[in-house]
Amino acid sequence: MRIAFLGPVGTYGEQAAQRLAALEQIPEPELVPQMGIRAVVKALADGHCDAAVVPVENSVEGGVTACLDALWEHPELRVARAVVLPIRHALLGSGPMDGISEVLSHPQALAQCSQWLADQVPAALQLPTSSTAEAARMVAGSRFRAAIASRQAAQEHGLEVLAYPINDVPGNCTRFLLLRRGERSLEGPLASLAFSLHNNQPGALLQALGCFAQLALNMSRIESRPSKREMGEYIFFVDLELPLGPEPLHQALRELEPLCEHLAVFGAYPITQLETP
Repeated sequence: MRIAFLGPVGTYGEQAAQRLAALEQIPEPELVPQMGIRAVVKALADGHCDAAVVPVENSVEGGVTACLDALWEHPELRVARAVVLPIRHALLGSGPMDGISEVLSHPQALAQCSQWLADQVPAALQLPTSSTAEAARMVAGSRFRAAIASRQAAQEHGLEVLAYPINDVPGNCTRFLLLRRGERSLEGPLASLAFSLHNNQPGALLQALGCFAQLALNMSRIESRPSKREMGEYIFFVDLELPLGPEPLHQALRELEPLCEHLAVFGAYPITQLETP
């Protein structure tokens, strides 16, 4: 089985892909790195891969907008499983810390280490890259550049670990989704869905969310994204806990559907909290 992930090798996405493949009991998966989250999803949607692993939410920086948009745009894809991966960033390089003038990493990683960078290398220019491992690849051999990435990336690209851990919040973690093609299931402990409303008027969102509240369905996440059609029009992404099985979800969807212009259920699925590797 071919599984697309945000590459190159050494990313947290690769770690998540390896763990998800093990949980799904996939024998000898072929991990296929892609440059960019949209490219990861496209590899699955176009049939070049059998599954895809994408980050959807970070405990510090919130939702990964490229993933949310891709889920909304590809109704043929479903969420099969999720893992929550602890994130422990390291500063990697080939020279001394006092000589660093540029720090490269994915924008989310730079944001997750912003206070540490301000305290330890305040004069260094922060440069965004497509992934943490790509940053590690780009700084290899440089005496004045450093990367924020995993310790695994240091091994992959021949770098020294200059400091670890450097993330501002010790409990930093990211939820990754395993996406596959096919019919979306409503059986599982956690469901993800999104909807847009017919009218932008007072109480419209409250009425929609009431469909969950009256059935005692707990929302573990709600996030809005612009519809990209006109100012003030939004898509709402919601995660629901399903401790009593799928029937409350079925009922909530029946009540929610008349209120929505568009309604998409990405799937109900198991979620696993991983330990620090």
